[in-house]
Amino acid sequence: MPRIVSFHYTLRDPSGRVLDSSAGNEPITYLEGAGQIIDGLDEQLRRAQAGEKSRVEVPARKAYGERNPDQVQRVKRELLPIEGELRVGDQFQTGPSRADPVVTVAAIEGDDVLLDANHPLAGVDLTFDVEVVSAREATADELSRAQAPQDGCCGGSDCGCH
Repeated sequence: MPRIVSFHYTLRDPSGRVLDSSAGNEPITYLEGAGQIIDGLDEQLRRAQAGEKSRVEVPARKAYGERNPDQVQRVKRELLPIEGELRVGDQFQTGPSRADPVVTVAAIEGDDVLLDANHPLAGVDLTFDVEVVSAREATADELSRAQAPQDGCCGGSDCGCH
């Protein structure tokens, strides 16, 4: 039976730099196996119990995937939906739907802009220091709500609507 798990975390990149943390905020709560957190972390927390602390190593392929060079495209600046100055590192959504991809400006070369639709953490092995706050069996209502995506969301962890 899938569980509802709540946990605090600190996320680090391979050099040990902190990328994100839930410290000072509410814990993350998710339904096991529902695609609400990255696969590698979900798999590693499957048997974790409340109060347990652990370090979880998640390879890129089980986190945000490997970098895909096909996700990098050159476009004319005039075709972009952004007004004003554009800088390398800027991010924007490519359309009005929450499911439309978010892209990062990778380079600006004259009238051309190189856009990268890979997740910023694609290709990066991640380390999570995790403290499980609670873990309990999911109710029938929680299971049924997890089956139906909300607000047109595709339900995937990397769809851009989470």
